[in-house]
Amino acid sequence: MTDEGDAPATLMRLWRRAERPTRGRPSVLDIDRVVAAAVDLADREGIANVTLASVAKDLGVTKMSLYRHIGSKAELLELMADFAIGDPPPVESTGAWRAELTTLAEANRDVLMKHPWLVELPLTGPPAGPHAVAWMDAILRTLRDTGLDWGTKGGVLVLISGFVRLACAQAIQLAEGRQQSGLSQAQAEQAYGKGLAELIDPERFPDAVGFLTSGLGAPDQEEDPEFAFGLNVVLDGVAALIDAN
Repeated sequence: MTDEGDAPATLMRLWRRAERPTRGRPSVLDIDRVVAAAVDLADREGIANVTLASVAKDLGVTKMSLYRHIGSKAELLELMADFAIGDPPPVESTGAWRAELTTLAEANRDVLMKHPWLVELPLTGPPAGPHAVAWMDAILRTLRDTGLDWGTKGGVLVLISGFVRLACAQAIQLAEGRQQSGLSQAQAEQAYGKGLAELIDPERFPDAVGFLTSGLGAPDQEEDPEFAFGLNVVLDGVAALIDAN
């Protein structure tokens, strides 16, 4: 068993092993309160406005008082990310791996869209906090009875997580662009298709013109069809791996 004294400080704080009871007057703060305040600030004002000073101001304390609980801004961001993603929905290894992976991918998407600043954070390494590990465990659990080896399961984990993150980043950026234009998604897509189709040469780009005039952005499209389509393609690939095993 690893000695907790050998674990990095950030890892200790992620797993809430860093704070110990002290004598005298108890602190008005703890890691959870600091991180919750930082997440709330990021949700309201964006991740660019999250600093130790701004979090301290929201909490009504001095910036220096945060250092008892948070080692640095970089560490705060790691703590915020794990706190914000929360636990995944419960899944069981029933053999219905595709349905279970779909549930987890959609739940992950909902979390990222609720906290859009999460996709702006740099990826600094594999899952390390309790919530991130819970998501990792849940995804791997759906693959338990597929016959895939650990290396392939790890590849599926990275593939699914990466797809969801990229799809959400794209959706968030497009939504910001539509907000600036004042158009709905369907209106923006229809205007894009119609305008571009009128400008480009159909002899030079025949398939692009065909696509742009095929009804892109129709109001009766299902919600987030790009995500559903992309996820199904990814899961088709996973199914091919399982069948070939």
